[in-house]
Amino acid sequence: MLYFDHAASTPPHEDVIRTLSEVMKLQYANPSSLHRNGAEAGKLVQHARELAAGLFGVSPKEWVFTSGGTESNNLAILGATRRYRARGNHIITTQVEHASVYEAFEQLEREGFEVTYLPVDHNGRIRITDLEQALTDRTILVSIMHVNNETGAVQPVKEAGSLLAGRPKTLFHVDGVQGVGKLKVSLKDWHIDLFSMSAHKLNGPKGAGWLYVREGIELLPLVFGGGQEAGVRSGTENVPAIVGAAKALRLALESQADRQLRMTALRRVLAEGIAEIPELLLSGPAAGAEEGIMAPHIVHFCYPGMKPEVLVHALEKHGIAASTKSACSSKSNKPSRVLLAMGRDAACAGGGVRLSFGDEHRMEHIELVLERLKAVVGKLKPLERREK
Repeated sequence: MLYFDHAASTPPHEDVIRTLSEVMKLQYANPSSLHRNGAEAGKLVQHARELAAGLFGVSPKEWVFTSGGTESNNLAILGATRRYRARGNHIITTQVEHASVYEAFEQLEREGFEVTYLPVDHNGRIRITDLEQALTDRTILVSIMHVNNETGAVQPVKEAGSLLAGRPKTLFHVDGVQGVGKLKVSLKDWHIDLFSMSAHKLNGPKGAGWLYVREGIELLPLVFGGGQEAGVRSGTENVPAIVGAAKALRLALESQADRQLRMTALRRVLAEGIAEIPELLLSGPAAGAEEGIMAPHIVHFCYPGMKPEVLVHALEKHGIAASTKSACSSKSNKPSRVLLAMGRDAACAGGGVRLSFGDEHRMEHIELVLERLKAVVGKLKPLERREK
């Protein structure tokens, strides 16, 4: 089986697996315990914090361990808005955010916050002018994802950060889950206040993530108890996952530039090949990764009038593991909120398929996917009218 669902989860690196196993076997003590075993576990957590923070050029004090991207996004958004509500009750996000961001904003609407959902263009990207016009003196938070988990569209995060840099009362949160390890990120230069990451998107373990919290920002916690993570995120630290995640992050960032170049070439061939299949409609430009408007590891397309699960299961029978929408919403039968925001009609928005790849893929794998995709579409074409 060729696994083309890296945007949902990635295979853990062999070095990460070994690290997890060793730490789980040898360092099982609670890192908050006062005895020597606890102190040794605590040192591993601190070392992982220093390593991960150092990779981004920030202070270890600005690094919070979480259970993954969803918790990081919720902690950043809910924790910041509730803490700084006295500054204002207006917050901004986009129409195409991951569910863990979008639904957090819907919850804040129910709590009385005024939310602006920025529209996107046909490529799924916001316009900086729309963001500028949406800002008010009551805006306390802007949350914009780096890379869209469904289509791979890259948002102008750097430009948004520059716009917000002169607004000290407006915090800037970025969901960086899909971009880290594939695209360059500069937390300081991009004026990012809060940044979410997840280890299992970059060949690390599930259940481990990070939240960068710029020094001076206070968050109201979502979880109360033992006061771990400087009181922001209580709960006994998952030492093996934290250490393994830090190793995965180091490996991903050390090879990021080479990965980006290689994957960009793969994506272009895959996207151009899909664009040549008459029944399919590509989401975003084929050459978008070179232009910095599409991520290098995601290709999304629609088969209007065909249920996406039919195409996904057909591909699986031909040895290709693909996905519909994002993994978090793949079981929903509703048209994609992201594609509708991009101006796609309901037929297209209800028939999206995502192919996402990683370090194990080579050009021959891309060519094989295109060959089998063409064969599958040819077999499904007679069903198209009935599916409609």
